Amino acid sequence: MPLSLTVLGTASPYPRPGRPCSGYLLRGAGAEVWVDAGPGTFAALQRHTDPDRLTAIWISHLHADHSADLLAASYAFAFGGLTPPAPIPVYAPMDCALRLAGFFGRADIRFLSGAFDFRPLYDGHTVRHWNLRLTTRAVAHDTEAYALRVECQGSVFAYSGDTGPCDALTELASGADLFLCEADIDRRREGKQAHLTPEDAGETARKAGVGELFVTHVGPELTREDATARAGAAFGRTTRTAREGETIPF
Repeated sequence: MPLSLTVLGTASPYPRPGRPCSGYLLRGAGAEVWVDAGPGTFAALQRHTDPDRLTAIWISHLHADHSADLLAASYAFAFGGLTPPAPIPVYAPMDCALRLAGFFGRADIRFLSGAFDFRPLYDGHTVRHWNLRLTTRAVAHDTEAYALRVECQGSVFAYSGDTGPCDALTELASGADLFLCEADIDRRREGKQAHLTPEDAGETARKAGVGELFVTHVGPELTREDATARAGAAFGRTTRTAREGETIPF
């Protein structure tokens, strides 16, 4: 299969025993991309690959449950004997490097350059690693946030990151073989919505015409089983729960 997705963590908003926060390993055409780096996912990543082999890291937004394990990775590369052959490209919102440097009490980010090559995301950002094409769209969250589309030899993967309902997400997911989508909240709330309900996830998948929906990042108001059933009812097609340790070829 051209692409595979390994689920490292799905928890929201904090890690649970055996269940790290958001993180995934996407592999295709010889590339390996760590998608989101929530707490606990760096350890889980090492069950499936050597971090030195990473082609890139992609971070949807800078909330800790999606990015905090960049700190663990930076310690591994700086002090733990891991040695990537070249600095790993990190595609992330603009302030990512400064926030990471702040954990070390440093204002100058150059000391991170031996491990990471920070490259800011923006709406419409596109990059290719071999035959793996990554496209980013800005989505509706309560901070700068992005969703991801990956294309490889005819296979298409889409990931919502954290977002409320928005046209950009539907457009990004259009025709995807596999759509990995958050379903964080039980019901819609007044004002700007920063997360999706299960029904929102299913309706987005239906409008986008995706092949298969995987529900992830289910918040504490819901069980994963209930969220998946509700999303599936709105989608009307195959809907599954993203579970830690599972590798999904497509």
